Amino acid sequence: MAARSGRPEKTAMIVARRIVSEIAAKGLRPGDRLPPEKVMLDQYEIGRGTLREALRFLELSGALSLKPGPGGGPTVEKPDASHLMDSLALLLQFEKTPFDSILEARVGLEPMNARLAAARVTDEHLTAMEAAVSRMDDNIRDINLFHETSKEFHDALAWASGNAVFGYLIDAIDGIFEGPMFSEYPLARRKKDLAAHRAVLDAVARRDPDGAEAAMREHMDELAGFLRKKSAALLNQPITWAAL
Repeated sequence: MAARSGRPEKTAMIVARRIVSEIAAKGLRPGDRLPPEKVMLDQYEIGRGTLREALRFLELSGALSLKPGPGGGPTVEKPDASHLMDSLALLLQFEKTPFDSILEARVGLEPMNARLAAARVTDEHLTAMEAAVSRMDDNIRDINLFHETSKEFHDALAWASGNAVFGYLIDAIDGIFEGPMFSEYPLARRKKDLAAHRAVLDAVARRDPDGAEAAMREHMDELAGFLRKKSAALLNQPITWAAL
């Protein structure tokens, strides 16, 4: 089998794919144990070094945890957006991609996501969004907590779209983007953000796709304008994996 680069795929990667396929085929869930090493060596007819390389790759990808000692071994886990964030940031660093590209992507993605969320939102997601907006209000004078709860709102909105691509992608790019970009974010700007989040929430709660998309587009356009004026130097800096 050839990798996407055209080079022959390493045996360890082939085994890793087989392990994931069998996890799915057997319906294993996070917390379930995989067979002991000896069983897997016989099953896949490979050496110990190759098996351990495959398991280590899956651990780094978030699909497994490896617990040492008696009673340990590989345990099924569920990857989260942090694994996508790390891989994406690494790719973007090698492309010398500036932070402004992340902002540009958010400006395009977030309104579309809000539209889908308004059409598909569940009561559970709506409750999570309402709680996040309430915490934003409570913590408006604490810049760190304010941005933490703002991210919770955008994450809940992304998953409310009913599309896991938006759920993982928006969480990942938001994680790359947060940090020093918002170190200088005055109270007046935070109040505008809070009002914008409430407008999006109100439209989603009304199940109004047009209204949700318009409210989010206005919010993202205002945010982009502010950041490009106040943080131009940071936005022009290339993304670095080490900074995450």
